[in-house]
Amino acid sequence: MAEDYPLTSTHWGVYRAQTENGKLVKLHNFEEDVDPSPIGNGIVGTLDAPSRITAPMVRRSWLRNGPGSATDLRGNDAFVEVTWDEVNRLIADELRRVKRNYGQNAIYAGSYGWASAGRFHHAQSQMKRFLNCIGGFTSSKNTYSFAAAEVVVPHILGNYRDHMNRTTSWRSIVAEGELVVAFGGIPLKNGQIESGGTGRHVQREGLQAARNAGVKFVNISPLRSDMEPNLEARWWAARPTSDVAIMLGLAHTVYTEGLHDEVFLKRYCSGFERFLPYLLGEVDGIAKDAEWASSLSEIVANDIRELAREMVAKRTVVSVSWSLTRGDHGEQPYWMAITLAAMLGQIGLEGGGVAFGFSAENSIGGDTRLTPGAGFPMGQNSVSEFIPVARITDLLENPRGNCQYDGKKLQFPDIKIVWWSGGNPYHHHQDLNRLARAWQKPDTIIVNDWCWNATAKRADIVLPVTTSVEREDLQMSLRDPYIVAMKKVVEPPKNVRGDHQIFAGIAVEMGVNEAFTEGRSEEEWLRWLWDKTRQDPDASGLDLPDWNTLQKMGWHKTPDQEKPTVMMRDFRNDPEQCALNTPSGKVEIYSDVVASFGYDDCPGHAVWRTPYEWLGDVGRYPLHMISNQPRNKLHSQLDQGSVSAFGKLKGREPVILNPRDAKLRGIARGDVIKVFNVRGSALGVAVLSEDVRPDVIVMSTGAWWDPDEDGMCRHGNPNALTRDVGTSQLGQGPTAHSCLVQVERFCGELPRIEAFDPPEIIWKDS
Repeated sequence: MAEDYPLTSTHWGVYRAQTENGKLVKLHNFEEDVDPSPIGNGIVGTLDAPSRITAPMVRRSWLRNGPGSATDLRGNDAFVEVTWDEVNRLIADELRRVKRNYGQNAIYAGSYGWASAGRFHHAQSQMKRFLNCIGGFTSSKNTYSFAAAEVVVPHILGNYRDHMNRTTSWRSIVAEGELVVAFGGIPLKNGQIESGGTGRHVQREGLQAARNAGVKFVNISPLRSDMEPNLEARWWAARPTSDVAIMLGLAHTVYTEGLHDEVFLKRYCSGFERFLPYLLGEVDGIAKDAEWASSLSEIVANDIRELAREMVAKRTVVSVSWSLTRGDHGEQPYWMAITLAAMLGQIGLEGGGVAFGFSAENSIGGDTRLTPGAGFPMGQNSVSEFIPVARITDLLENPRGNCQYDGKKLQFPDIKIVWWSGGNPYHHHQDLNRLARAWQKPDTIIVNDWCWNATAKRADIVLPVTTSVEREDLQMSLRDPYIVAMKKVVEPPKNVRGDHQIFAGIAVEMGVNEAFTEGRSEEEWLRWLWDKTRQDPDASGLDLPDWNTLQKMGWHKTPDQEKPTVMMRDFRNDPEQCALNTPSGKVEIYSDVVASFGYDDCPGHAVWRTPYEWLGDVGRYPLHMISNQPRNKLHSQLDQGSVSAFGKLKGREPVILNPRDAKLRGIARGDVIKVFNVRGSALGVAVLSEDVRPDVIVMSTGAWWDPDEDGMCRHGNPNALTRDVGTSQLGQGPTAHSCLVQVERFCGELPRIEAFDPPEIIWKDS
């Protein structure tokens, strides 16, 4: 029976692993999961594929001539196999050289990426603990997922993650909700994943329960597919990045028709009277009415007015997707959504208010009691310098340069070492050709990974790591009720090590092994993490078993909370005792703090700012490219696997076009097409669908970057085309969704895809 197989966990679910003759042959769905993700079985066949890294490697030019040698050959140079003793000495010598000559801040280890599920074998935590043991490193702040919201929401409501983690639940919406207006939609495919792992996928259940209860949905997105067909949503096929204009048009109708909740605005909010002149056009002579919003969004003005009235009349959730933050001025959609919800006066009520990221992860909208989970302690970083995470190219391009961020002027250090563990910047970053040029500047690039993706191929030193099925660990995720004792299912290749063992070996060379390991074995660290979790005061009442019992049971489920989750319920019930963590203790519709920064691109209240690239102002590139999350993988993870391969066409990423746009360009279904703009180009295969509004194309992220000699991605990575400029001086988040392109049929000989080929390797026995 499948239930007899050992458990493993991933960001996309828990599975039971079947092996034969020491090889992984299948992942069976976890018996508790009612809507399992197919992504898991993508790992089968990859553990011993040619793309697997099976020994420590050093780039040939670096090994021969030392740090900084032939950096222009990164990505095209051969690698030389070395022993672990050799690579540990090489890394320790390079760390000492850089520390001595340039200081600790010359080491960049922001190392953004999702890594893998498991609290102990968390790549970034292991790396950061080691580097903190030797003095620290330049770090990064925020995420690529929602950086703009992480920075702006604290000025409006307080800590963004605190509110996101308590997003109003589907159970609350089923009980009292009537209408969900979803800016950016609620794409169910994104809800396959949960950072840290998930035992039961609940988004489909929650959405369907709401629909069965009579809740109506409005999908405001250029993609009909951003909401499931069974929800029978009204589709507003708005221009991409026009969401703020629509929200302002709704707010204008609510106010001018006297439908706003004046009592709520006075008691619970600060600064509405300073936002109002902008809304009414008294500041710039432009009333932000429905006609104005229609001219920008191409949504019918009367539909905007009618929806505004409906939102007032019904218990309404204003839902904003994470994707809205990843466009030019990405702070504004969240600020304006909060402002609109405040005008409706339903914040803190069951089934109403504002929601951050339904189905962006599986748990958002769930009712799980937040579960504490001890993490591997990283220690104290003595280096104060950091960058906003999406400014990595700026950092490498401009040593001693600077940027604004949240009211501060940051100076970039001169980076000599980049260390990346558990992430792939050649997936998630923008304008990859520009990144590749900047990537040549540091003296040394070190990468910990298990497969030859684009980042590993562009390293100087590559350290091969185990996968989650090749080691013991613990799945514990804050918003997921399932705790899983992850088992070692198969043996790794003989020269492959876990991150902890890797850093422990280098720690010996650096003389900090005791500080790094504290004398504990890996099993002892796992027991320590579990004991710390059970001792956490927030674990009271969760009835967590002891270590031996957990190992025997395999998994444990914590109880749901009794009451449905309602974001800011306590604040509404008692705004004095449960004041928000803002200067006024209230919802800051106008922020004096943000206004004091003097940023024209992010003033003291929500505003419409024309995006740098959008359909309202096209030239040579008349199509707006949406680079959304893929359906068949998490970011670029397991792109080399069978599940991802099944979703490709002719080995490349599909590109979805409206039939009208395809006809204008002589493109038929199945044609290989070239997507291009001034920054770069990529090949894909045409798919025609009326579910994409005209003038918009969709090229999902995740294809491993595979540039030819001219920088054209043969495989279909959309970040070859996206623009690498921050959302604003406030948040400095990524702006991938503000991207104009052109499309044409590809003529000529189709180039071979080399994304999954390993580099040339000089083996010790060759």
